[in-house]
Amino acid sequence: MLGLAFGGGLAPMDRAEAQACVPDAHRVQAGETIFTIAQERYGDPEKWTLIYYANETALKASVFQVREGDMLIVPCEADTQIADATPLQVENAELKLLTGSHYAPFTDQGWPGQGMVTELVNAAMEATPAPVTYSVTWENDWSKHLFPKLDAKEYDMGFPWLRPNCEQTPENDRCANFHFSDPLVEILVLLFTKSEGGLTYDSDADILGKRLCRPAGYFTHDLDRPGREWLSKGLITLVQAESPEACFNELIAGNVDAVTVNVFLGATTIKDMGLRGQVVPLDKPLSVEGLHVIISKRHWRGTTFLYRFNAGLAALKESDRYASIVSKHLGIFWDKVQTN
Repeated sequence: MLGLAFGGGLAPMDRAEAQACVPDAHRVQAGETIFTIAQERYGDPEKWTLIYYANETALKASVFQVREGDMLIVPCEADTQIADATPLQVENAELKLLTGSHYAPFTDQGWPGQGMVTELVNAAMEATPAPVTYSVTWENDWSKHLFPKLDAKEYDMGFPWLRPNCEQTPENDRCANFHFSDPLVEILVLLFTKSEGGLTYDSDADILGKRLCRPAGYFTHDLDRPGREWLSKGLITLVQAESPEACFNELIAGNVDAVTVNVFLGATTIKDMGLRGQVVPLDKPLSVEGLHVIISKRHWRGTTFLYRFNAGLAALKESDRYASIVSKHLGIFWDKVQTN
C-alpha cells in the first residue's frame, strides 16, 4: 500500500533547491520503492507519478516493482507554470480541434497551459511533418463531442478520449465510428480502499468476490477484458454510484471494498472530501488506459491527419519537451492537491 500517499510527508523543496535541481540517474538501493524515492527527493511520496512517467516503459512492465541496482531517472519538479507558445494555433485554421474543460490535469481552461494534454497536442502539432495551422474549440458539454460534432465532421479531431477494447468490442460506438491516435499519455487506474481495510491486491485472485465501486457512465472494459471476466462471469460485485464522491461515500460506509478510478481523480476526490488518512490507494494498478486524439472514420482526410499527428507525437516523445511538459503538469497537480 502507498503508506504515506495522500497523508502528509516532509515539506517540499524550497525554490532555491528547486532551481538548483538537475535530473538524476538514480540507482535503486535495497528496500527503496518509487514512493520512498519520491519522499526523499521531493519531500512527498504523493509525487511518485513524476518518477513513474519519467520511467514509464520500465515501470509499467514491472508493475511498479523496482529491484536493487535498477536505474531510474528522477526528474526535477517544474519551477514554472508558464505555458509553451502556440505559434500554429489560429482562429481560421486548416485543422479544427475540439476539446472540453473540467478534466484537470489533462484539459481545463483554468489550468496552466489549459492542461497537460492540451500542451502535448500543441507540441505534437508543431513536431508534425509539414506542420499546419489549427484551432482549438472548447465545448464543455462532453456529451456533444462524439455525436454529433465529430461524427458529423463539424470538427476534424477531438481530444482526449479513452479507447475501449476495440478488438474485443468492435461494435462499440467509438470503435465503429472513430480512428484513435497513438496514446498522448497513459493514466493509471488504481484501487482506493480504507487505510485500515486490510484489502491487498497482488494478483487478480485477490479481488474475486469483492465489491468495487466505479461511477455510473465510466468505462468498465478493464474489468471484463480477456483473462479477467469479472463482470461477465459474476466474479465481483460492481456498484455504479452516481459520482466519484458517491463511490467514496459507499467505501466509508462499508458498502464496498474499494473504489476504482484513475490516480488523479482519486487524489482530487480524497482531498475535496477531507478523506486523507482514511482512504489510500493500493500499489498495483488495476489497469493502464491511454488518452487519444480521435477522428471520424468517415472523414475524407482522416488517415492523412492521423498519420501526420502520430508522426509529430512520436517525434515529441523522443525529445526532452515531452518529459518537460508532463513533469510540469504533474508537479502543478500535486501542489494543488496539497495546498487547495
